[in-house]
Amino acid sequence: QVQLVESGGGLVQPGGSLRLSCTAPRNIFSRNAMGWYRQTLGKERELVAAITTGGITNYADSVAGRFTISRDRAKNTVYLQMNSLRPDDTGHYECNQGVIYETFGTWTLESQYRGQGTQVTVSS
Repeated sequence: QVQLVESGGGLVQPGGSLRLSCTAPRNIFSRNAMGWYRQTLGKERELVAAITTGGITNYADSVAGRFTISRDRAKNTVYLQMNSLRPDDTGHYECNQGVIYETFGTWTLESQYRGQGTQVTVSS
């Protein structure tokens, strides 16, 4: 069973930073786009950031300018650098690999593989 392994979640104060990491097997990592979904209590699951194999990125409006997604091919790892964190960033962050679809500028990622996720809590 293919596993995407996430790390980097935790508790941080408002205004702080965290970096999430997601490592995949090489043949999985290089095949398709990678992205991070966020599940927040009371809200719909949201694709907060995604990156194509060519390095093109896309962000949800709620995180644009604060979060940065990147990928390291040598390490088969995708990162989500989260800065200026707010309490409403609290949620369960899940790494996904799959196919990107774009509709009127909005990206969705149809998952083929996903990790178990990591919890991010922003609180004072």
